[in-house]
Amino acid sequence: MSDEANSINAALPSLLKALDECRTSLPATNEAFNFITGVLKSRELNALVNVHSQISNRVNDDSFHPIVSNGLQIAADVLDLLTTRKNLSADFEEICSLLKKPHIQRLLDAHDAVAQKDYNPRLSELPPDVDKDEETIKIAQLVKSDEPLGATIATDEQTGKYVVARVFHGGAAYRSGLIHVGDEVWEVNGINVEWKPPSDVLKILQNSEGTIKFKLIPADRKLGHCESKVRVRAHFDYVASLDPFIPCKEAGLDFVKGDILHIVNQDDGEWWQARRDGDRTTRAGLIPSRAHQERMILRERSQIGKRADQGPESPTGLCLVSAFSPSLASLTGCKSSLQLSPHCASRTKTKKIMYDSTENDDFDREEIPTYEEVAKLYPRAGIYRPIVMIGPPGVGRNELRRRLIATDAEKYRTPTPFTSRPMRPGEVNGKEYYFVTREKMEEDSEAGNFIEFGEYKGNLYGTSVESVKMLVGAGHVCIMNPHYQALKMLRTPQLKPFIIYIKPPAFDVLKETRAVAYARSTFDENNSRGFTDDEFKEILQSAERIEFLYSHLFDEIIVNADLSAAFEQLVRAVNRVENEPLWVPASWVQ
Repeated sequence: MSDEANSINAALPSLLKALDECRTSLPATNEAFNFITGVLKSRELNALVNVHSQISNRVNDDSFHPIVSNGLQIAADVLDLLTTRKNLSADFEEICSLLKKPHIQRLLDAHDAVAQKDYNPRLSELPPDVDKDEETIKIAQLVKSDEPLGATIATDEQTGKYVVARVFHGGAAYRSGLIHVGDEVWEVNGINVEWKPPSDVLKILQNSEGTIKFKLIPADRKLGHCESKVRVRAHFDYVASLDPFIPCKEAGLDFVKGDILHIVNQDDGEWWQARRDGDRTTRAGLIPSRAHQERMILRERSQIGKRADQGPESPTGLCLVSAFSPSLASLTGCKSSLQLSPHCASRTKTKKIMYDSTENDDFDREEIPTYEEVAKLYPRAGIYRPIVMIGPPGVGRNELRRRLIATDAEKYRTPTPFTSRPMRPGEVNGKEYYFVTREKMEEDSEAGNFIEFGEYKGNLYGTSVESVKMLVGAGHVCIMNPHYQALKMLRTPQLKPFIIYIKPPAFDVLKETRAVAYARSTFDENNSRGFTDDEFKEILQSAERIEFLYSHLFDEIIVNADLSAAFEQLVRAVNRVENEPLWVPASWVQ
């Protein structure tokens, strides 16, 4: 036991003895003495002293450090894994029960905060007798290693002084808790950097060995270091090395469409800090913010077929950061540089039109999918998400639906549509169709009660939202093959559909596989025949249009080249929806 721990353990008995000796000589009431004696003898205080002693004994032990810094995330991953298993043993059930307890989760959260050094050392307020015009100086010393320091400094456009522009979550500077956004950099390794050109500052940093010592003037207001809990699904591919606008290429985070990203910091309106969800790496990377990416997409749309000629050529030597003038020395180890074109250019205005089924494609074309906030939706026994298959006519959705329903006709059902046509002999109301008047269907359509609605040979047809809810409420899996324009009506927090895009293969494969399977054309109602080349091309053109407009809404993509293989993939997807927690729009969970 350390000398400090020994002295603290011996202090309590000594205090009690001294208290008894002073009881008669001090002008204090017995009530006060009894209170102090009770505190010193309390189990709580003695337990805290014992804990302190144990820590003091281990504080010099090299093994006394956190093994991981994301215990809460690991616990969530374990829960996700166990939730998908059936017939768990008693031990696993006990683990699930423990990990779900709020006290355990808060304990893990506190552990992670300490392990990540997720707290802010605060400078004390200046004493009242200190000259307020005198600036407080802060010394920060970091050990230089192969790991980038994880911060950037830039020239403040108004004052001309260097300030800390960004601190990357999880990086060395972040973990130190000593450097904050807005701190003014006065000296680096004893060298005054005021009014020095950025290239000189960068050389000082690059030539530093061992430790780097910063003399900083603290910012008036510190930004919080706590990581956000936001997860988003990316709706575009991103490669930082190809982005001419990113402040520092080496600090960028690459991702592909569909990746789930953990947004840890959104303080910068142009560049967010993020990690891939579940990534065990420590330092976050830069990704374009939603506003920034929307502008880039609008810019690309307005310059299709043209080479962008805005902005000067990129110089070399330094990375640049938006929101400051383009003079930046980076602590991230960046060696490339870019000139940032103006981000304050007037934004192209999005055309605003009222939603109407006839103009739906125009409306959707104006959408700019970038990121969608998501959360995990856990399956519930007896309540199944509707399965919605989207795709161009002739791609094979109806055959896939037929095969799926044939595996369990009681479980998998399709909603019964409504029609205004007269009932034919042998038909039963509510079986093949719900037969209603034309006036009633038009009234329900105006009220927005139909997912799909249209006219065919003088009669109205439609599928109602309520019919889908009835199937789900009755414990069935609702299977649907609607027109792609119905997605806006279907993709709601009330229905929570799982959307599968049935995609055709390339032209040659499409033609060959349909010929081998003796597939019959769906474009000709009067004759049973194979598809023509023009019909295959029409399928592919329709598929491209659907993908362009709606791919950000798809949960799964199945390429229907071989029908058997596509069906196996469909069955796996449906089973996953029923048994695994999946990412959905956050509003569906909240």
